[in-house]
Amino acid sequence: MLEISALTWIATIGLIIALLAVDLILAAVRPHKVGFREATAWSVFYILVAVAFGVWFTWQYGGQFGTEYFAGYIVEKSLSVDNLFVFVIIMTTFAVPEEHQHKVLTFGIVLALIMRAIFIALGATLLSLFSFMFLLFGLLLIFTAVQLFRHRDEDPDVENNIMVRTARRMFPTTDTYVGGQLFTKVDGRRLATPLFVVLLAIGSVDLLFALDSIPAVFGVTEAPYIVFTANAFALLGLRALYFLVKGLLDRLVYLSTGLALILAFIGVKLILHWAHVDIDPRVPEISTAVSLTVIIGVLVVVTVASLVKTRNDPSAKAHPGSLRAGRDREDPV
Repeated sequence: MLEISALTWIATIGLIIALLAVDLILAAVRPHKVGFREATAWSVFYILVAVAFGVWFTWQYGGQFGTEYFAGYIVEKSLSVDNLFVFVIIMTTFAVPEEHQHKVLTFGIVLALIMRAIFIALGATLLSLFSFMFLLFGLLLIFTAVQLFRHRDEDPDVENNIMVRTARRMFPTTDTYVGGQLFTKVDGRRLATPLFVVLLAIGSVDLLFALDSIPAVFGVTEAPYIVFTANAFALLGLRALYFLVKGLLDRLVYLSTGLALILAFIGVKLILHWAHVDIDPRVPEISTAVSLTVIIGVLVVVTVASLVKTRNDPSAKAHPGSLRAGRDREDPV
């Protein structure tokens, strides 16, 4: 059982808040188009921070917990790439100016961290009280994997998002971004800007991703501290990674298939763990080391296969996949 002191929790949360503060300050003080060199530098920085934390964590708490952290981080990082697909679609749909995309992504990541912290606390509590939650989480991941595979060639309908539609009904919106403000006054009336609607779209998408990613990472570790840090460090690098790879995302044509396989694998792992604990201890379990190997293997295979596919067929284009059936996407806005 992993025991984390209150001081370690406070220091970790303080580090994450400090890193977020740097992003927020940069976004607020100097709105600008993020170039390739800057995006690369920040991406490398956040990966090094995550790796350095993992090395310290392994040294401090042992190889088993260290392996669980790195497995959880890789799972969350791979799922966050699918987040990036949706972010690109949102930015394109709402024609967000490039100088404001930094701010949108940073606030989106803050919202994601808050929601995932809530889900982590809730998930950890449920798992500690009810062992059958491993079965439910496993079934949820398998269902998600099947839906993602079935709709792997679709894009989510951002315009049809219920929060976006509700916001547009409740808040009159300006036609322009008004210098990146969320609200403004026009002729004495307080109006929302399109940036406010964009943040709602990203927040609601983050909520859906949290419903899948939190059970997934609980599939490789039961320690709330590891779940939280794996999510936090994966999300912290998401903003820089967006600007670095948004031009390359279209080439990852098999990513949704790979993520569906990973989610299904972790779902089976959770169900086996439940059966081992609640039914018969002779039921085999899948170790964290095996999980890490399978996850990395799937990601390597789908990446190489995607690059080969797009080289041979330049017209092939990747899609993030959708968990909703096509008929849902035809509903009027």
